[in-house]
Amino acid sequence: MASLAIWQHCSYWFDFSSAITTSIPHSHPSERWRRSPLPPTPVARAPQADEVGPTCNPAWHGAGFRCFPWLALNFHLTRGLGLSPAALQLVQNAGNLPLVAKPLFGVLSDAVYISRAHRLPYISIGALLQLIAWGTLAIIPVTGDTFPTQMACILIGNLGASVTEVVSDAVVTEFSRTQKAGVLQSYAFIALAAGSLLGNLSGGYVLLRTQEPKTMFTAFSFLLGLQLALSLNTKETLPSSRGNFNSHHVRTSLSDNLRKQFSNLMVAINEEQIFYPLMWIMTSFAVVPILSGTMFCFQTQYLKLDPSIIGLSKVVGQVMVLSLTLLYNNYLKKIPLRRLVAGVQTMYALAVLSDLVLVKQVNLMLGIPNEIYVFCFSALAEAIAQFKVLPFSVLLSSLCPPGYEGSLFAFFTSGLVFSAILSGVFGVGLSSLIGVSGGDYSSFSLGILLQCLAALLPLGWISFLPEKWTADDKILKPR
Repeated sequence: MASLAIWQHCSYWFDFSSAITTSIPHSHPSERWRRSPLPPTPVARAPQADEVGPTCNPAWHGAGFRCFPWLALNFHLTRGLGLSPAALQLVQNAGNLPLVAKPLFGVLSDAVYISRAHRLPYISIGALLQLIAWGTLAIIPVTGDTFPTQMACILIGNLGASVTEVVSDAVVTEFSRTQKAGVLQSYAFIALAAGSLLGNLSGGYVLLRTQEPKTMFTAFSFLLGLQLALSLNTKETLPSSRGNFNSHHVRTSLSDNLRKQFSNLMVAINEEQIFYPLMWIMTSFAVVPILSGTMFCFQTQYLKLDPSIIGLSKVVGQVMVLSLTLLYNNYLKKIPLRRLVAGVQTMYALAVLSDLVLVKQVNLMLGIPNEIYVFCFSALAEAIAQFKVLPFSVLLSSLCPPGYEGSLFAFFTSGLVFSAILSGVFGVGLSSLIGVSGGDYSSFSLGILLQCLAALLPLGWISFLPEKWTADDKILKPR
């Protein structure tokens, strides 16, 4: 696959020549942190540029490339098993439940070393779990009787993905201490978007040519096998690795390490500087009912669009994410966070509203075929929602105490997943409430209008975000 080639081309972007800084930003005097001092962390050597690629690239690109089998899985569930739009959305959201357990995996990766390493072994475990799940899906028959087994595979696959993603976020945060604010997070987003772009592009093509989802499950299993082999044969040389310093983990028991890690995580999360931005980003996703399963069925069953169009629309969405990430890294990160996020949220609401054009077939009145409109605009809202996470990743990286990268970012991402699950459940409830079904989409436009209004609600508590903080600031200014 073409995605394997780009795994090798990320490390030269980074110049890790400066020493790691371990200072923790403080708030305005009127908002002093109430945190008890965290355990001191000895200064590690600065990482070298060629250490980032082997550690990060497979996980970043692999996380993005997961859309490749998931595109096939959606068709498999709707066409092979005949799931309704509401049932499809329930399966999608129930399958994400293992991702809510990310804080546990984050604490484990911060506190528990395996063979003198605490990042790469967990990437190997995550890759192995995914390999087992997708490999099983590739060989079991497509019948209703095997649905429980298929659901178990979805859960195991997402469990493995959650472990891998937690460790990848921790690695980004560790290395970001040697970079200008936001640089490494931006490149991580670029790698993720590149993987998603390739996954959707190749997924749509393969599904169109073969009409056989199991072919895609087998191909993805092969890629997971390569990722597993690479992680097992790569030496971990991170700033926090056991070979760099004698950490306090060596002198304390496993239970003490875990207890202290959980305790300090709770202390950090309860600080106003971290708590309020976390609450805003999580609620901004949770209050918007997502109708992705309904829209997927509308496009494939009602409009009869080819799978290649759906895949290509996702490619356009990832190109948008890439463009927005580059724009942020060069210009947008200079805008104060509150003003930037308010603009992004407004754009998201307008992007949600653009689905109304397709549902009401206004595009046909303007002479724009459904295929062209879906190709250009279908993934717009999803791309903006994905980009919205980037400024918060940069903010949390500047606030994260050394030694707690995995724990804090695992809590952050699991909170986003839990918000997405709530959003999906609200979407299922909204679809049922307004009477949208597999054969009746007459009230779908009402659901999109309500979804757009809900997307504007988070602007009501935008004051939760710091008013003047930018990605270039070392100190978090008062809200």
